[in-house]
Amino acid sequence: MTLLPLLLDMTASHIPVLADELLEALAPQPGDVAVDCTLGGGGHAGLVADRVGADGLLIGIDRDPLAERVFDELSGAVACATRFLRDDFVTGLRQLRDEGQQADVVYLDLGMSSMQIDTRERGFSYSYDAPLDMRMDPRQELTAAEVVNEWERRRIARALREYGEERYADRIAGEIIRRRPLTTTGELVDAITSAIPTPARFAGGHPAKRTFQAIRIVVNDELEQIDQALPLAWEILRPGGRFAAISFHSLEDRRVKRFLADRARGCICPPDLPVCACGRVPEAELIFRGGAVPKAAEAERNPRARSARLRAAHKLGQEVRA
Repeated sequence: MTLLPLLLDMTASHIPVLADELLEALAPQPGDVAVDCTLGGGGHAGLVADRVGADGLLIGIDRDPLAERVFDELSGAVACATRFLRDDFVTGLRQLRDEGQQADVVYLDLGMSSMQIDTRERGFSYSYDAPLDMRMDPRQELTAAEVVNEWERRRIARALREYGEERYADRIAGEIIRRRPLTTTGELVDAITSAIPTPARFAGGHPAKRTFQAIRIVVNDELEQIDQALPLAWEILRPGGRFAAISFHSLEDRRVKRFLADRARGCICPPDLPVCACGRVPEAELIFRGGAVPKAAEAERNPRARSARLRAAHKLGQEVRA
C-alpha cells in the first residue's frame, strides 16, 4: 500500500514533484539505506521508504522544525528503520560522513518546500502579507528584514542581480532604501512593483518573484549550501549507488549539472596525445541525460512543478547493487 495519501493528509497542499521520475532514477531496493537530504513535506521520503522495506533505513535531514514533525509522523507509518537529523543538509551530511555512514540512495529536493510557502507567517511568499522573515531554520539570526533594512544599496542590488537575475536590481534596491523601514512582505512587494517600469511589471510572472527568490537565497545561504553538499552526498554514496537532485531555477540546476558532468567525465588529455597521461576515469554514469522535467499532466496538476528539473547519476565502482 502506498503512503502517498497519508502523506498528503499530513502536509495539506504538498505534492511531491517528479515523484515517478525520482523513483525511476534512484531505483531503491529492499534493504537499501536512503538519505533524504531535504525532507520537507515527506512526499518523496514516504515513497522511498515503501521501496526499501522493513530491512532498509531512511535517514531524513532538514533544518525546518515543521519537517521534524512530518518525520515523526512518517516514522510511525513506515516499515523501515528511520533516523532524523534536524540540521541543514551540509551539517547533516558531514555528520553522516564522519560517522562512517554509507548510503545506497541519496537525493535532494532543493529550494522551498510547499509547507514553507503555505505557512504564511514565515514570509516566504509574495502572495500573502506577513513579517519579513524567510528563515528555513528559525534558530538562525539573519532574516529578510535585516537584509532589506540594514544592507547598503549596492549590496542589495548585487544580491538581486546574482541570485534573482533581476533586470531592475538597482532601481528596486533604491526604492527599498527610500521606503525604509519595511516590516512586511506586502510593503516589500509595493516597493518592488513601484520600482519596475509599468510595461515590464507582469511580463515574466509576478514582479516580486525574482527579488523574493534572491532574498530567500541570501537569508538561507542556499547556493553555498548546494556547493558544499554535493561532494559530501557523493562521498557517502556507495559504489553502485544512485544520486539525484531536483532543482527549481537555473542557479541551482547549473551547480548540479556541473557537479555530475565533472564526475561523468573521463580522460581530459589533449586529443592529439597518443596515450592518456591524466589517468582520469569516470566516477559516474548520468541518468536522464539532459535531466528530466515534469510531464504536461503533472505541470497542469501542480503548477509549482513547472520549473522543476531532475538530474541523477549512478556511482561507478567495484560494488554492484543487488
